[in-house]
Amino acid sequence: QVQLVESGGGLVQPGGSLRLSCAASGFTLDYYAIGWFRQAPGKEREGVSCISSSDGSTYYADSVKGRFTISRDNAKNMVYLQMNSLKPEDTAVYYCAADVDYRALVAGMVGYWGQGTRVTVSS
Repeated sequence: QVQLVESGGGLVQPGGSLRLSCAASGFTLDYYAIGWFRQAPGKEREGVSCISSSDGSTYYADSVKGRFTISRDNAKNMVYLQMNSLKPEDTAVYYCAADVDYRALVAGMVGYWGQGTRVTVSS
């Protein structure tokens, strides 16, 4: 059974940092592109960052470039999102997602979703 379980969300002040983790099970992470998406209250879900399975290609939304970094550890079946210089507009539920097709994942066509972890950026 494929499972993606996020952790690491919470309340942080503007300018602070958080690292989200995604634990994958039930499939071989090596063969999947992994991404992070988010959904803010009253808004549609949007792609934040993705990383390919093969050559390590990455995608970042313009709103997070230079602040967020995605990484993966296939040996541990883990994916991470390091978030620095957080802003109130980063407040959202963050979802881990996986698909065998990197381009499809970047386009938001996702095979598997996690249940989400909430990030709140507020003073």
